[in-house]
Amino acid sequence: MLNTIFLIGYMGAGKSAIGKSLSKNNGYKFYDLDKYIEEKEGRKISEIFNHNNEVYFRKIENSYLKEISLIKENKIISTGGGTPCFQNNFEIIDNLPNSLSVYLKASVETLTARLKDSIEERPLISHLQDPLQLNEFITKHLFERSFYYEKSKFKVKTDGLDINTIVNLIGKLST
Repeated sequence: MLNTIFLIGYMGAGKSAIGKSLSKNNGYKFYDLDKYIEEKEGRKISEIFNHNNEVYFRKIENSYLKEISLIKENKIISTGGGTPCFQNNFEIIDNLPNSLSVYLKASVETLTARLKDSIEERPLISHLQDPLQLNEFITKHLFERSFYYEKSKFKVKTDGLDINTIVNLIGKLST
């Protein structure tokens, strides 16, 4: 029986919103890996990036992914946008028994529209000045990360779909 669903995708793909909604629908416990890290570390992801560096963050992210994956309960884990691309994180995701990885696939245009108002809050894009730079950054970054995202067992194209429709699609996959 399926007991873990990993939601994978670029920042702004809707992993947290969909994970929360899916959790309400199927009764699984919801974990947002970034929030989990913030709680364990006692500081925001942006502070970890600024005071340490991305290498340090990726190291602790790997450790917390292992920890959260091993919790013995039915759960949904919303990963960070870069989680599957570093360390052996995708192997952890892919090799967990009774688990399902779902890539929430959104177009560059959709991601740009969703992220343009939260640039300052996201460490990887906080240096960008305007939507055009954001669009160019996402285009390049998504190209680099797609190789890892595409390894997911299932892909759901989310462009133009509302949360309920996506949750229903994932619900059908997981039964």
